[in-house]
Amino acid sequence: MSQKTVRLTMAQAVARFMTRQMTVIDGKRVPIFGGVFAIFGHGNVAGVGEALYAIRETLPTYRAQNEQGMANAAIAFAKASFRRRFMACTSSIGPGALNMVTSAALAHVNRLPVLFLPGDVFANRRPDPVLQQVESFGDATISANDCFRPVSRYFDRITRPEQIIPALRRTMQVLTDPADCGPVTLSLCQDVQAEAYDYPESFFDEKVWVPRRIEPDLDELASAIELLKSAKKPIIIAGGGVLYSEATADLAVFAEKHGIPVVETQAGKSALAHSHPLNMGSVGVTGTSASNALAEETDLVLAIGSRLQDFTTGSWALFKNDELKIIALNVQPFDAGKHNGLPLICDARVGLNRMSGGLGGYTVDRSWTEKAKAGKAEWMAAADKATATTNAALPSDAQVIGAVQRARGGNKTTLVCAAGGLPGELHKLWQAEEPGGYHMEYGFSTMGYEVAGGLGVKLARPERDVIVMVGDGSYMMLNSEIASSIMLGAKFTIVLLDNAGYGCINRLQIETGGANFNNLLQDTHHVELPQIDFAAHAAAMGAVTRKVGSIPELEAALAETANEARTTVIVIDTHPLITTEAGGHWWDVAVPEVSEREQVKVAREGYEKALQSQRFG
Repeated sequence: MSQKTVRLTMAQAVARFMTRQMTVIDGKRVPIFGGVFAIFGHGNVAGVGEALYAIRETLPTYRAQNEQGMANAAIAFAKASFRRRFMACTSSIGPGALNMVTSAALAHVNRLPVLFLPGDVFANRRPDPVLQQVESFGDATISANDCFRPVSRYFDRITRPEQIIPALRRTMQVLTDPADCGPVTLSLCQDVQAEAYDYPESFFDEKVWVPRRIEPDLDELASAIELLKSAKKPIIIAGGGVLYSEATADLAVFAEKHGIPVVETQAGKSALAHSHPLNMGSVGVTGTSASNALAEETDLVLAIGSRLQDFTTGSWALFKNDELKIIALNVQPFDAGKHNGLPLICDARVGLNRMSGGLGGYTVDRSWTEKAKAGKAEWMAAADKATATTNAALPSDAQVIGAVQRARGGNKTTLVCAAGGLPGELHKLWQAEEPGGYHMEYGFSTMGYEVAGGLGVKLARPERDVIVMVGDGSYMMLNSEIASSIMLGAKFTIVLLDNAGYGCINRLQIETGGANFNNLLQDTHHVELPQIDFAAHAAAMGAVTRKVGSIPELEAALAETANEARTTVIVIDTHPLITTEAGGHWWDVAVPEVSEREQVKVAREGYEKALQSQRFG
């Protein structure tokens, strides 16, 4: 049988294949790859670089400043696109590739799609060892890229040009599968990138990928419906899967019809409008008093698209009802099978609609719903107090959040954050009214995600007002994509809270009986304390900058810079110790059994007492 072919290098085949993959959004066919982030080196510039140059008008290539930064931006793009579109990242062999491994883990934990295309050693081994090659004394097949294996959903090393055909097909299956979704690494041997092969023309036929909506098993569905009907005090935990399924409207209808209160994880926040009367807000370690009070008493948790990790469950000490049952509605059996819950393996939108149909006119007792609403009113009073304006010289994180909310917290705003104390305060206090209005990377809690994440969100959603909130510690770790945002005209606003160190971990250190040690700059081993001018630093990369001295000045600066054409950085000094006392829950952080310090002994006693509330297994 004759087959039409086209002669291309392996790298050219990869590039052409990516341009042929499509999806449908709002009724329009669009490329599923939003672009490629690239930092070229000897391991990818001649092969992948030349291939991307040829398609630059069809598939844009973006130049970044740091491989981890560009990968974080690509992951943020996918998250902001609700996993409907994604990007690829290419680097050279060695340090460039390894810089992306942290980001691969971030994507793996958060179930987010991204394609990594690192260069690798020569498959023919002629220039052995090649520059930047990591040599294993006992295994000649290992390279630095093997570090991607445990943090990739699919990994392949391409040592012959024809191997890319099944590898790319498998790649697209993983990137678009709702259950297996996550990072893919295709390790491209640099000599093979340049080798030619007669590829079948059919390999480059346009293909449209649309979300797979998994229907529930009828027995699992029936069991879930009966379990929910028997519940007296049910709650819904809305996880990120609600957003990725685009089931937010269905969640609202389900909650209203059956009178069930909704609480939100970090990934699930914005699944239901903050103003919705049945939205109790955040749950768990960083939860509102309204959510956590219900969670303590509930007899049934309907967890939708959630991994039920320790921050959500208060390290499994939050739920107090001995009769508690869990229905785990999830596309991934791995997640649905946790903690002896009843699995309901299906798409969130489909599952909610099928369950609602089976529940008929079932509603919870009115007293449970009214208790929830009363708890929310009480919480909102506490939240308003925590976020109120102030003239304090060193405001709290919560007061800064309040200023940002008042000045720019409209329906068209997306708030981006990742690590430190801010995620806890934002989880409690930020009021998101639209799906995707809250963009938090807390599955891996990656310091340094924030600035690059803001860039990725802006590329995915250019119509949004993107606000990045970041502490000085995370900013110092990774800030160089500010320069990339200037290059790309992708304007967002950074509110930088400077508490002179790692304030969040310092507070945790104190809470667990530790001494102030090596977290705040003043408590480090030093000869001289750094006096960092963050505004000047950001300005040197081309940003518009302001240094403000109070909450009123912050609000004014946010209003004044709203229409700036380029990325803006507003710096404010904050207090390292003040945190919102209302809400929250214990978190399992092991305290030493043996110490000479009295503070640690006291903390250990409290720790052992708290352990008694944990539900194990």
